[in-house]
Amino acid sequence: MPLNIPTNAARLSVAPMMDWTDRHCRYFHRQLSRHTQLYTEMVTAPALVRGGALHLLRYDPAEIPLVLQLGGSDPVELAQATRIGWEAGYQEVNLNCGCPSDRVQSGCFGAVLMTQPELVAEICAAMIAASPAKITVKCRIGVDDQDPSIALPRFLDAVSGAGVTDVIIHARKAWLQGLSPKDNREIPPLDYPLVLAMKARFPDMRISLNGGVTSLAQARSFLDQGLDGVMIGRAAYQRPADLLLDADKEIYGQPGGTNVHAALDAMRPYIAQELSQGTKLASITRHMLGLFAGKPGARHWRRVLSENAYLSTAGLEVIDKALDAMAQAAGDSLESDATA
Repeated sequence: MPLNIPTNAARLSVAPMMDWTDRHCRYFHRQLSRHTQLYTEMVTAPALVRGGALHLLRYDPAEIPLVLQLGGSDPVELAQATRIGWEAGYQEVNLNCGCPSDRVQSGCFGAVLMTQPELVAEICAAMIAASPAKITVKCRIGVDDQDPSIALPRFLDAVSGAGVTDVIIHARKAWLQGLSPKDNREIPPLDYPLVLAMKARFPDMRISLNGGVTSLAQARSFLDQGLDGVMIGRAAYQRPADLLLDADKEIYGQPGGTNVHAALDAMRPYIAQELSQGTKLASITRHMLGLFAGKPGARHWRRVLSENAYLSTAGLEVIDKALDAMAQAAGDSLESDATA
């Protein structure tokens, strides 16, 4: 039976990121914040419906609140995939209308769907009818030569008419011709005022902002301006402690109660269990390289993990070795500063 997601969970979320937000990453992030909403990597509807790739839906109950993101363009197939996700325990399913990759375009889904709001409305209606799962949409402000001030409200009109109440807007255009996926995350200018204007224009919709947010203070600012949620991507992955450790207190008004070392200790039983089932240590620790970002000795933490976690015999002792190397480097740095 699906587990309940709190109504305010989307005040802060970690964006779905291909090759990054897998189940190990999500379990790790959950040790840093109990309340931040997490997302799966995008799972394509064909992979579930035609490919039977149910392993892509695997998660630990500790990851809740957790949202399944689906990609696709066929209403019938996406409805089936939504039902499969619901039966796997996902109470919320997000439709990807924002990814600009060539692979996604060739399948006629992702950001290219911004050009077909009527189709998106049909898809959303089919997904809503398929299960009790809450259906949300993640989109851009527009694509290519579209005028976002026209295209975005037209798109929101269409999905809200289909019954969607929650939308996450990446505040950049997607250029489907001429820019790589990486460039599409960085080059098109951010238009935060347009997203704020959409909240004013669609006051009954829950609108969250994505794109360029790198701190909790910035997230709080957008919430204070009336947005319902903020989604953070690369910054939360690359500097997880900076973005997530204080999130429960700063964003949700709940006690924090953890620190970097406590979160790391909480990962140990999970890692031991996964290792016993054949998971390679590097599959987990690759998501933890930024845990001490900005702290003395962090480079040594990353180096030891990167050089040793991939070995077939690697176990929890590698984490201890990385901690020792970091502590040694930090101590040397402090001693050097004291004698300078």
